[in-house]
Amino acid sequence: MFTSPAMEIVKDIVIVGAGISGLTTSLGLHRLGIRSLVLESSDKLRITGFAFTTWNNAWKALDVLCIGESLRRQHHLTPSMLVASTFSVQPASEISFKGHEVRCLQRRSLLEALANELPIGTIRFSSKVVSIEESGFFKLVHLADGSVLKAKVLIGCDGVNSVVAKWLGLEKPVFTGRSTVRGYTKFKGGHGFGPEFRQFVGKGVRSGLLPCNDENVYWFLTWTPSTKEEELEDDPAKLKQFVLNKLQDTPDDMKSVVEKTWLDSIASSQLRYRRPWHLLWGNISKGNVCVAGDALHPMTPDLGQGGCLALEDGVILARCLAGVISKPDMEGTDDEEEEYKRIEMGLKIFSQKRRWRSIDLITTSYMVGFIQQRSGMIINLLRERFFSRFLPGRLLRKADFDCGNLQY
Repeated sequence: MFTSPAMEIVKDIVIVGAGISGLTTSLGLHRLGIRSLVLESSDKLRITGFAFTTWNNAWKALDVLCIGESLRRQHHLTPSMLVASTFSVQPASEISFKGHEVRCLQRRSLLEALANELPIGTIRFSSKVVSIEESGFFKLVHLADGSVLKAKVLIGCDGVNSVVAKWLGLEKPVFTGRSTVRGYTKFKGGHGFGPEFRQFVGKGVRSGLLPCNDENVYWFLTWTPSTKEEELEDDPAKLKQFVLNKLQDTPDDMKSVVEKTWLDSIASSQLRYRRPWHLLWGNISKGNVCVAGDALHPMTPDLGQGGCLALEDGVILARCLAGVISKPDMEGTDDEEEEYKRIEMGLKIFSQKRRWRSIDLITTSYMVGFIQQRSGMIINLLRERFFSRFLPGRLLRKADFDCGNLQY
């Protein structure tokens, strides 16, 4: 029986993944008058992770996209971080964020703010990419429903398990040996906590809580699991009890936040990262294809820069593409080979700009997590006497990056 091939739908720019980097790139292009199509494998926006810390660099990107002010009104400014040891009687040390903009941003609020600014039809849900192939100066993107998209530009913002990164030949992210549990608690009528970010370190465990606003609190715990503990990851009830057991040496406030968390607001995952040297010789871009966000630089959460870096990526990538891609009213005026070469150059510029920034933050974040969660007399002493003074300045310097405006 003869089966006709799937019809190819031609699209200038196809972005795989409606996460932070994918929606940021699409909105940046939209602000510049360039259309794109965003493919999302799930049937709605993904809010896994619940919330994340946003620093100066993230707010600069959000302001460039013209959504910063609306998000500020929903999220309190975080003035400082209190770091306490759970293995010694040392008083908590306070790290001031004076002169810096730090907020705990709800992931749902961010994704909805980005998506709401895009034209209707920009995001195509339930669109899982299964394979990619060459077709002259285009890429054919095959979806699970049998449809095929023919793209001038293909951007992979499809996370840690990126299909696009695999096509580029980038090595898979590796397990760090650590896992995390994240939760999100809503206190109707107000939680009563101060706005500070509170973090507790010791005995191989790091935990913390951070208010987003008057009612919502984000919390996390990271640890090095045994094989038996890894089996807990798909059972929220067991995860919740496990976290409470790990928090025995933390203040009652921390435990009460976890106790009040609904089971559907608890999630666990292994912490993975891309080995920095893979980005030294790996392909961030090739021809008219590139990756951004977690597809480019998966990292541990120890600097709180993963989401911030994804916002930077989106603004810079939109700017690099705007300088080389034809506007809608210019379609058909360019030679295909010439336009392909210009797109290739634009994506190479993006990869050059993001390679060392990604390597720097992946490496620093990994080392911060390694030192904070190691146990032993010497490492505990170094952490209390040296690292606690070194980390704040290092962290704030990493957050001072300016992604620039959208105009090339």
